[in-house]
Amino acid sequence: MQTAVLEYGYAVVAGDIVVFNYDTQTREYLSQSTEYLPVGVSIPANACTDKPLTAKSGYVVCRNSKLTGWEYLADHRGETVWNVKTGVAQEITVPGDYPADTTIYPPTTPYDKWNGERWVTDEVAQKAAVVAAANSTKAALIKNASEQIEPLQDAVDLNMATDEEKNLFNEWRKYRVLLTRVDTNSAPVIVWPIEPSS
Repeated sequence: MQTAVLEYGYAVVAGDIVVFNYDTQTREYLSQSTEYLPVGVSIPANACTDKPLTAKSGYVVCRNSKLTGWEYLADHRGETVWNVKTGVAQEITVPGDYPADTTIYPPTTPYDKWNGERWVTDEVAQKAAVVAAANSTKAALIKNASEQIEPLQDAVDLNMATDEEKNLFNEWRKYRVLLTRVDTNSAPVIVWPIEPSS
């Protein structure tokens, strides 16, 4: 079979030509194929006639950004990196170096900040979050205790309470007092009072 002859990218002699295909987005080398070119026709899009570089471990062979030759790009696809500003994880899906403002090291807590070299826990923010969570728990427990006390209070006020209800009324009130005395600043080490059994 006749081999195609190209001038200025177009066949001046019809025939077969070996082309090397690459991905539209990543420019990664995909495959080799033989194409028949009639006179006046160019090679297919995203293909070239110069042979790609030899495969190399840890890298992927790609067309350069000007599409004038081949280059090696680091291949980190499938790896996870963390944004140093937000701490959010992202998976690498394209060839090339690690994205800017990322690290291969994960933060150990939601309160870690990147210091330029490593993650450092912002202990003030972490403590504030733990205390805020303890305050929310305390408020919820006090609300629940008040809801238990309210109908018992009515029974006591109206002299309708049984001995069991009177005892339960006092137990819930003691429990609520103990809750109000809980120091949430000692979080996460808090000994919560035991809720009365109904």
